[in-house]
Amino acid sequence: MQDSPTPQEDQEDSAPAVVSEIRFVTLLYRFLFFDWLFADMSKAKNLFERHAAWQHNRSMRRHLPLYLRRWSVLTVLDFGLGCMFERLLETRVVAAWFFTWSCVTITGMALISVLWILLSNPDTP
Repeated sequence: MQDSPTPQEDQEDSAPAVVSEIRFVTLLYRFLFFDWLFADMSKAKNLFERHAAWQHNRSMRRHLPLYLRRWSVLTVLDFGLGCMFERLLETRVVAAWFFTWSCVTITGMALISVLWILLSNPDTP
């Protein structure tokens, strides 16, 4: 006979593996948008919670340049596709769609930059 453990004994001895599967949509959202990293200061009940949320947000600002890079790649990609559809394929409606999205991503880049500067200022409460 074999002395190897049965499947039940093997499961009891080992610690349960924690498998955290994130849906693709959630992963894509977290890849593009950064609001899930920051604490909502409006939900703070007192001054201590507000200060803790502010400190947390200030420490999370280090991730904003990464999101700025991601959004800049999206901007260049949208603008490049707009140019390609306008010049090479001469489909102006599709080109306008990509140019519009490049304007939206530029606005997102401006927002990320302002938030990064705001959170980098130590004097702002």
